[in-house]
Amino acid sequence: MFGRDKSAPQQPQQPQSSYQGSQVNATAQAIPIAANTTPKIETVIGPNCRLTGTLQSDGGIRIEGIFEGNLQATGNLIVAESARVVAEIQAYNVIISGQVKGNITANKVEITETGKVWGDLNVNSMLLHEGAYLRGNTNMAGDVEPPAFEPPRIASPRPVAAIEGEVDES
Repeated sequence: MFGRDKSAPQQPQQPQSSYQGSQVNATAQAIPIAANTTPKIETVIGPNCRLTGTLQSDGGIRIEGIFEGNLQATGNLIVAESARVVAEIQAYNVIISGQVKGNITANKVEITETGKVWGDLNVNSMLLHEGAYLRGNTNMAGDVEPPAFEPPRIASPRPVAAIEGEVDES
């Protein structure tokens, strides 16, 4: 049933342990880890949690509940769809699916289709999904000069009679 061949002998699954003494799980050895990967999520504020104050982290943060105060993270910040955040935010990358009220300073800010932000953004890169809401100013870092535009040249108007081939001699 369900696509398994009953005639083939089934091998029992062996439990996988990630660390036993000096042994390392074989699956973990097969997965290469890049040296410049961003920090993983280390701090989670759950959906039934309300936190007020200053939150500082050297890793990533995921908020699913309510947070009020100041938030500083060297890693990524994920604001889940159920989250409500009233804070001044500084993080490396910020992904917003919930609601945020406050200014955000980050390398990259992504606001998903369910995300809502009331505040100013200071970013290097920004991504707004269709349906995302942003009310505030956006300042992008860098000294990129706008291209020089020349105003369009306006030709001197010609008399209508000269255009139609008629000359009124009065």
